[in-house]
Amino acid sequence: MIPDTLVPLAVLLTSFITGIAILLLGEDRVRLRTVLNLAGAVLKLALVMLMLWGVFHGHAYQTRIPFLPGMDLVLRADGMTILFASLSAVLWLLTTVYAIGYLEGAPHRRRFFAYFSFCVTATMGVSLAGNLVTFFLFYEVLTLTTFPLVVHRGTEKSMKAGAVYLAYTLGGSALVLVGMLWLYTIAGPFDFTETGVLGDLFAQHRIALTVIFFLLMLGFGVKAAVFPFHAWLPAAMVAPAPVSALLHAVAVVKAGAFGMVRVVYDVYGISLCDEEALLPAFMVLAAITILYGSLRALAQDDFKKRLAFSTVSQVSYILLGIAMFGPMGTIGGLVHLVHQGIMKITMFFCAGNVAETLHLHKISELKGVGRRLPLTMGAFTVAALGMIGVPPLAGFVSKWHLGLGAIESGHPWILAVLAASSLLNAAYFLPILRTVWFDQPDTPWPAPEGGRRLEASWWLLVPPLATALLTILVGLLGGSVLSPIHWAYLVVGREY
Repeated sequence: MIPDTLVPLAVLLTSFITGIAILLLGEDRVRLRTVLNLAGAVLKLALVMLMLWGVFHGHAYQTRIPFLPGMDLVLRADGMTILFASLSAVLWLLTTVYAIGYLEGAPHRRRFFAYFSFCVTATMGVSLAGNLVTFFLFYEVLTLTTFPLVVHRGTEKSMKAGAVYLAYTLGGSALVLVGMLWLYTIAGPFDFTETGVLGDLFAQHRIALTVIFFLLMLGFGVKAAVFPFHAWLPAAMVAPAPVSALLHAVAVVKAGAFGMVRVVYDVYGISLCDEEALLPAFMVLAAITILYGSLRALAQDDFKKRLAFSTVSQVSYILLGIAMFGPMGTIGGLVHLVHQGIMKITMFFCAGNVAETLHLHKISELKGVGRRLPLTMGAFTVAALGMIGVPPLAGFVSKWHLGLGAIESGHPWILAVLAASSLLNAAYFLPILRTVWFDQPDTPWPAPEGGRRLEASWWLLVPPLATALLTILVGLLGGSVLSPIHWAYLVVGREY
């Protein structure tokens, strides 16, 4: 049995050791590489579920490693950690299955899966970080490990996209580094605390700590694709579908959003942020990003780019929720961190299936695809309706709580933003559903490969079907003890 003090470290090592082992294998060791990938993902999920059970029953999971004099690297599990870590573990397993099928026969699979494992290690490090230094360390490792995935194809277009990605994310990291070092000179080393750690210091250093707050929030906002720092995300869509799914659902954009949550709740404290009026500017910025991303999505014919601009819009729901200052808004923002990941990864899996099976990349080419790929497009339909906010799917639960939060916090104008966003969601998703289910294809579909009458391979089909089912279940079973919304209530119950 693993001691509680080592469980968080073991969660990281499951994917790190997997990555090292894959690097040591030859390119032709396909079966062994597949076994290692799946074994690492399953073991990580088991350990995260162990932590979930333990945190629910009051166990303390913390690994502390000396780093610098007076400063430790801290990995620990709490309610907020469990939300992000559970999402990462479940979706890594499904994305691993998907990537095995998607990259079958492709070159450089050893390199891809090694960096894929390192990327998940960094994501888990971000989710389990117990202080700002640990968070920043894994946040930077995440940038370095996702870059090879973005440029995996090695084309001129992918290399340009990689350069844009690095320029934005390293620029945002520079803002975070400046803010973190400046904060360290004022507050010294500290761990994340549920009510924040700066209450007594703010009156003495009001101007400095206000500037630091904006440096940290804007720096993390780059990876969260907040307007106007969003351009890297649509550009990165040249990456393979498993990478796009990982970037949008759990890795980079969620790391940025999670960083903003940590700054507001565990560094400054939500009460201090409200008292000092630090959040209204970010509430407005989130609203602008939500509407801007949706409007840009309307104009996209490229399938993955429409989904990318949808992510720009949807991730800012998380910032909007925490910036309201109110329990219900916070619950809506936190649970959307999970719900959006489940729905968006479903969509990218489906877009990848269409591209891999029929070699179609534009929405205008998708006429009648639902009759050729009924299970794939059935999963996409569930996710799209969830994003629009159709009850009782996952997106409805998020938007319901955000709406309640808007009323509770005295910001009724947010209801108009949410309503406009839902209408825009419908405006750019429903035409896709009409096209794939009701339009007639311009030419006959190419003959299925490998003797299949319908659909992609099961490696590509099982993951979107599983996440589509989750989209339904987390909405229908929101009252269950293990649901994301229940955990969001537990987290907020400790904060307020």
